[in-house]
Amino acid sequence: CEKYKNNFLTCHKHSSMRRAVQRLALVAESAACSSLQQQALAPLSTSAATLVQGISQSAASPLHQLNQGRMAMSASTTRGFAANSHDLFNQHKDTPDNNADNVFEWTEANLKRAQDIIDRYPPNYKASAVIPLLDLAQQQNHGFLSLPAMNSVAKLLDMTPIRVYEVATFYSMFNRSKVGKYHIQLCGTTPCRLQGAQHLQETLEKTLGIHIGETTKDGMFTLSEMECMGACVNAPMLAVANYSGGVEKYSYNYYEDLTPADTVKIIEALRKGEEPKINSQYRNKAEPRGVIHDGKWVPSEGTVTLTTPPRGPFVSNPDL
Repeated sequence: CEKYKNNFLTCHKHSSMRRAVQRLALVAESAACSSLQQQALAPLSTSAATLVQGISQSAASPLHQLNQGRMAMSASTTRGFAANSHDLFNQHKDTPDNNADNVFEWTEANLKRAQDIIDRYPPNYKASAVIPLLDLAQQQNHGFLSLPAMNSVAKLLDMTPIRVYEVATFYSMFNRSKVGKYHIQLCGTTPCRLQGAQHLQETLEKTLGIHIGETTKDGMFTLSEMECMGACVNAPMLAVANYSGGVEKYSYNYYEDLTPADTVKIIEALRKGEEPKINSQYRNKAEPRGVIHDGKWVPSEGTVTLTTPPRGPFVSNPDL
């Protein structure tokens, strides 16, 4: 408990402290440190103190509380938290479907796939196969890396388990807690936010009845926020990882140029087992055919985007 005390006190010096208070209150709650919460409340304003108490006592999901907004924090403050918005902590926490007593065994087909991957590397560098093998194990294990799954990868590569855990906790593509059959990952980086990603989030949360980091009760959908996925030209966008059919039917598709109505259509199609249109919903590639504006697709005329003479470079002193 003492480990987190300074983090509590330090973060309150910042004006944008809501995120920090929520995260650290959850840490205190998770560590069952009621005394730490009481000590942390002392230097807070009344409103902030009420916030921390509310998180501890609220019936609302702690995942929802944890994922409201973002705040820049020091590495020492955040190193214990997961890289993605689905897993809470880097530290493993036993659950009924993820503990050392569970069993993970490679299927015959996937064991062959794993060996084919290992054979791409020199024998003394086979540890280089850790990322593709973790990806393969995640696909077989219904979208997440359980402790036995990571241990199985370590055994195949003759690595100590902790080295595999380090990789799995570093990359946001790896899920270390259970996800739904369809993992919906909404881009939350600046270009997508400027084009209305926040409205897509509101629509997805309303349609699915969950918040960022949560899974629907039927186990079909998990909603997460991802950082830039490189489709900025067709913002806003989301990606869907399909774990419903194991390795053989696994897919990871982008859906771009999205309006709130488009996201509803995608969710409904997935519910029915259908395949929604992938990539841009309105363009063939990234040609200048229009733009998402105010939640709607606004088409443009022609294919010319530069309609005025380009401005010359700005020179502060032309005599130089």
